[in-house]
Amino acid sequence: MLKGRLGLETARVPHADRHGCVWLRRGALTVESGTLRFSSLGGGDLPVGSYGVPFQTVSVVFLEPGTTVSHDALRLLARHGTGLVVTGEDGVRFYASMPFGQDDSALAREQVRLWSQPSQRIQVARRMYAWRLGEMFPNAELEVLRGMEGARAKTLYRTLARQFGLAWSGRRYDRDDPESTDRVNQALNHASAAVRAAAMIAVAATSTVPQLGFVHEDSAHSFCLDVADLFRESVCLPAAFRAVKRFEDNPGEPLERHARRSAGRSLKEEQVIPSMIEKIKA
Repeated sequence: MLKGRLGLETARVPHADRHGCVWLRRGALTVESGTLRFSSLGGGDLPVGSYGVPFQTVSVVFLEPGTTVSHDALRLLARHGTGLVVTGEDGVRFYASMPFGQDDSALAREQVRLWSQPSQRIQVARRMYAWRLGEMFPNAELEVLRGMEGARAKTLYRTLARQFGLAWSGRRYDRDDPESTDRVNQALNHASAAVRAAAMIAVAATSTVPQLGFVHEDSAHSFCLDVADLFRESVCLPAAFRAVKRFEDNPGEPLERHARRSAGRSLKEEQVIPSMIEKIKA
């Protein structure tokens, strides 16, 4: 099993998803006898033990909390063009990524091509709204699409409030004092941050350009915001309302932790980051 590069007759190997992404938590990523190894302390998806990480099937390694990485491991990852991204638990935070990965700029070049042509750029934006609205509007201006999406979101807010038995008086956000709003709005802010981090991870994994968004424009992470918005209705909003309900049942933990945990569970169970990668590649 996995002879050759691993140099082992048998090896336990962490599961890589359909994009060749492997998630590691609580352990040490090192090199032994020229082979990349992960010594798991348990507590995540991997039981305690030593695991081989084969470059044949891994394109990006994600390091979650509790992991360390050796200099030799970084050198080996760079040599084989394997990406490394440092994240929060279940991908709810994006901390850093190494400027190496698959030796292929096709996605980034295609993104730049579409972004640089106004007619193509608006078509991509319309396609993104079509994914969110469930219907393509080939001639609609962006302001019209934003209005349609906003009306749809208001309906969903009210539906989720009724579903979870929570009071809802509208979306409010004070950038200077985000904690001044009600619990649901605070949870929405925290869940949005988690989904935005997941999008940053997906963008880093695909080596696309975070600054070149099609719907968003001014942020240094405009493309990440575009990708995150594709999952706002399915992931962000339900996670936020669910977190507030759990906070009311268990107020001993901060609301932010409930929201982060709720969003992280959805990101993992619904395979959101692999889905984001697929959307980017589509």
